[in-house]
Amino acid sequence: MATFDMETSDPTGPATLFDPPFAVDEPTAQTLPFVFNTGHSGAIYPPSFLAASRLDGLSLRRSEDAYVDRLFAPVVGLGAPMLRANFPRAYLDVNREPYELDPRMFEGRLPSFANTRSMRVAGGLGTVPRVVADGQEIYAGRIAAAEAVSRIESLYKPYHRTLRGLIQRTARSYGYCILIDCHSMPSTSLGRDDAKADVVLGDRYGTACTPELIEAFEEQFQSRGFKVVRNKPYAGGFITEHYGEPNLGRHALQIEMNRALYMNESSLALSAGFPALSDALRDIVAAVAAGCSDLRLPRVAAE
Repeated sequence: MATFDMETSDPTGPATLFDPPFAVDEPTAQTLPFVFNTGHSGAIYPPSFLAASRLDGLSLRRSEDAYVDRLFAPVVGLGAPMLRANFPRAYLDVNREPYELDPRMFEGRLPSFANTRSMRVAGGLGTVPRVVADGQEIYAGRIAAAEAVSRIESLYKPYHRTLRGLIQRTARSYGYCILIDCHSMPSTSLGRDDAKADVVLGDRYGTACTPELIEAFEEQFQSRGFKVVRNKPYAGGFITEHYGEPNLGRHALQIEMNRALYMNESSLALSAGFPALSDALRDIVAAVAAGCSDLRLPRVAAE
């Protein structure tokens, strides 16, 4: 397995705070039509960010999908690349539109094209978040609007260029691509009906991938004893919605794993369940991949 650190377009901007801001873990040879993405697992917190925050480090980490990159890491050995962020979600969220920004957070004028009225912005969870996952305000005061733009230009846009390149490369090789967007969810975030769900599979209510794909993953999880829920309460964010174009041979599926299966949610320490869950995820991906030829996935001509 080779790891390639990705350069960014701005050598003087926020990207210099991370070493590197994101990376692609490449298999020795790509042998699966899959691309994996872990955009919320970053855990590098620059001193300048910590100084600007009113929260301690552990509170900021509540927004992380902690260790999800490590949880899914065995898929690289199966023959699929994985893109992973090193910058934290509390600093910049790549699973949003590029300019979902809350004007209440910033000093100065935001770009006129910024989306300031989305539901995610209203909830404080825009591209530059206002709150962490449990609703606590991140910043002690307002930050410069230019800072938000700089993060988007230096980190968000290069990240998505890299993800798009991996998808296009895979589609050229196989005629289609399956993007798996990997996440974890707090056990307390599930409603009463789903309180014991281990996995939530999100396909934007059937629009982001062919039905056969989500059915295949659901069957593999259930056959191993996992309780699976579809699209509730997580149907998939911007990445699943934006890159999922099944009619064009681009299939996107979000997988949310219950954190209680592999970690202590209070201390963020890994639990004894982590190795078995990681092995199970590897085996599930391998089983779905082995049956791809039977899924009748729409294909497109190589570009």
